[in-house]
Amino acid sequence: MNGVVQAEGLGKQYVLRHEAGARYVALRDVISEGVRNLALRLTGRNAGGRPSVERFWALKDVSFGIEQGERVGIIGRNGAGKSTLLKILSRITDPTAGRVAIKGRVASLLEVGTGFHPELTGRENIFLNGAILGMAQSEIRRKFDEIVAFAEIERFLDTPVKRYSSGMYVRLAFSIAAHLEAEILIVDEVLAVGDLQFQKKCLGRMEEVAGGGRTVLFVSHNMATITSLCSRCFLLDAGRLVADGGTSEVILKYYKSTGSLSPAALDLTSSEKQVGDAHARLICASVQDADGHTIYEPELGQSVVVVMRYRILDAARVKSVPNFHFFRADGTCAFVAGAPDAGIAEPGEYVARCEIPAHFLNDGSYFIGLALTSFRDGGHMVNFFEQSALSFNVRDPMDPGGGRHGYGGPVPGVIRPRLAWTIERLN
Repeated sequence: MNGVVQAEGLGKQYVLRHEAGARYVALRDVISEGVRNLALRLTGRNAGGRPSVERFWALKDVSFGIEQGERVGIIGRNGAGKSTLLKILSRITDPTAGRVAIKGRVASLLEVGTGFHPELTGRENIFLNGAILGMAQSEIRRKFDEIVAFAEIERFLDTPVKRYSSGMYVRLAFSIAAHLEAEILIVDEVLAVGDLQFQKKCLGRMEEVAGGGRTVLFVSHNMATITSLCSRCFLLDAGRLVADGGTSEVILKYYKSTGSLSPAALDLTSSEKQVGDAHARLICASVQDADGHTIYEPELGQSVVVVMRYRILDAARVKSVPNFHFFRADGTCAFVAGAPDAGIAEPGEYVARCEIPAHFLNDGSYFIGLALTSFRDGGHMVNFFEQSALSFNVRDPMDPGGGRHGYGGPVPGVIRPRLAWTIERLN
């Protein structure tokens, strides 16, 4: 078998029965129900004319292979089959068709509190849940302090988990799964329950797991998180695997499949959604290259221009300042750029352009918040702020002249400016 996970023609079918639930009935109801059931067996249909049994394929003919140490994101709309796929890989449910071969131990976190007993304390549930995941008691004891410290539940360790908040549940559940010495870690969207600080902590832990040569499969609707964590991505649609490739490429296909032109472009001209107030409205925006083409994945050596079109509605004659907020995928604010020469804005349409020079941003994903702020005597007002309205991914081509000098690892930092240097030898 190649790699640690190999799926061939994987499919999962569910049977949906269109029948009323059980209820208290009298003798006459039993007789009438018997006649009805006989009619249903003869016709194969229910009283409303629909088939009494409907077969639904949650997954259909899915094939892929995953190598050891890969970090794979799984994306798609609700109902695309993401959670079903993870349940099959976690051996919670069996496939209806096809086969999947897994090499190594699997640790999975699919639902908040799965494997927890509400009446037991956090301490007791660590041993219970660890045993369910396949950890030996000696392994749990060895890692017990690390699990508790990571979950940040020391004060509530001997409290029954039925009194835990959903955030405490997920912190403890993730901590147990992440500290299992498994070859494969499978995580569903449950991290969305935790706060931002803990989400960053979880992402750091998953990066450690993957950096140690173990495999991570991660389902999320947060494209920033997928971009930050995963080097490869699956796109599922209606139970089928429709794209498998580099994360940026697959995310772009996902945005196009949902009707968006690109994550690097926003157009509200024909949308019912209105962004703004009585003073100003956002019309459209995009990330462009030097030639004015929308671009999603510029290289380090390319300049990037953020363009925003907006409309001033009233004649209040106030200073209206367009400003762009740049965030990294982990939520860190990289910087805020405001137009320095903005002045009094008369009613009408405006286009604001902000150029980010080449060799300024580091590689990775960036999200842009689009804003317009009006300054009046004695104060200011935010007319609109569309957070994470645009996104783009800066790619490092790893060329010999890129300043790496042969270094192949990640370069830390939000920005990577090319600054003026001098080197001189002193006698």
